[in-house]
Amino acid sequence: MKQVLTVVVKLQPTPEQVAKIEATLQAFAAACNYVNEHTNPRLTNKIAIQSLTYQTIKSKFGLVANMAVRACARVSTNRKVANQKGKPVKSFAPTSMDCDKDLFRFREPDWTVSLATIHGREHIELNAGNYQRGKLKGRKPTSAQLCKHRDGKFYLHIQIKDDAPDSPDTDKVLGIDLGRRDIAATSEGENWDGAGIQRVRDKFSRVRASFQKKAPKGTRTTRRRCREILKRLSGRERRYQQWLNHGISKAVVNRAVELSASIAIEDLTGIRERTNEQPRSKTERRRSNSWAFYQLRQFIEYKALLFGVRVIPVPPAYTSQQCHKCLHIHPIKGKSYRSGKTFRCGHCGWHGDADFNGANNIALVGQSINQPGGTGLSCRLKRTIEYVQLSLFDDFRAAENPDFSDSKSG
Repeated sequence: MKQVLTVVVKLQPTPEQVAKIEATLQAFAAACNYVNEHTNPRLTNKIAIQSLTYQTIKSKFGLVANMAVRACARVSTNRKVANQKGKPVKSFAPTSMDCDKDLFRFREPDWTVSLATIHGREHIELNAGNYQRGKLKGRKPTSAQLCKHRDGKFYLHIQIKDDAPDSPDTDKVLGIDLGRRDIAATSEGENWDGAGIQRVRDKFSRVRASFQKKAPKGTRTTRRRCREILKRLSGRERRYQQWLNHGISKAVVNRAVELSASIAIEDLTGIRERTNEQPRSKTERRRSNSWAFYQLRQFIEYKALLFGVRVIPVPPAYTSQQCHKCLHIHPIKGKSYRSGKTFRCGHCGWHGDADFNGANNIALVGQSINQPGGTGLSCRLKRTIEYVQLSLFDDFRAAENPDFSDSKSG
């Protein structure tokens, strides 16, 4: 399996090169917008789009051949993503351009890149740190993305492809339970408290609301200062969350490597849509929608791939309601042995941290999938749990009311 690592390197162009890069990004975005506006919105095949517009955008916007090809490919990719979300592609901004091996070349001897523009090829210096130099040394990357960041500077996002090590066969599984109170909890009892990130989010929310209220009011100087502060605050919360998720994912993967175990993690796809349907306060809705569980899962997956650790997505159904010791679920439908952070089983008597219990249930499901021929077993296990819960519910009702079983059979 191939693993793609993106190395972000800052460019150091001269003023003349800046003007050429700006013109190239403008032309590339204009070409993408032309292709998007003059072809059928339902057309997503890049070869078909290219056959209709290649010659036109190449001559109209002064693009070289590969730029025209990459413009058609970008429209195709964006349309496919938009179709999945049920939304149309609106427009393309002049902030990035896809580059292949002919549009850019990395030159290690002098740490420069040869970059194609609509005004010819330019050799631009790289402002690379020790991390970037270590990753790029001895490599010949064939794809990158030229980007203009919000700070107005130009960066090159260089993709490096490596062969990921094969995942070894193992019967050990490390379960990971995700949540807002505890960002992550493992089946070994280690957890990461989410109170700190919640305080940070609440603080930034209050500060943003305060300055957004003042921005359209007051003197010209006051309005300008509010906009400057809002711009300075922009991204701080996101970067803090990213730093936190990097630390958690690194610790989880390192522990899995030590144990020679696979990682089973909750698949929480669609949880925001489901929770937003429930009546909640504005604060709770904001906290839930800013929960970066998917980013944490992505970080775990790509770090695990680097070390050959298998990551198993597990459906979260009943993992917080079932006792990991006796696999018992509360016999009354709609009720649970869990109360807040505590889980107390009414069948075997086990009690402890609810997230620890959930992580162990996730590990059990992960083990069933990890076994030879276990692909898809989680779906059958889910149906089995549903059947057991209904059966227990019927048995409980029959014990409470002897006439229940007779009336059911009749």
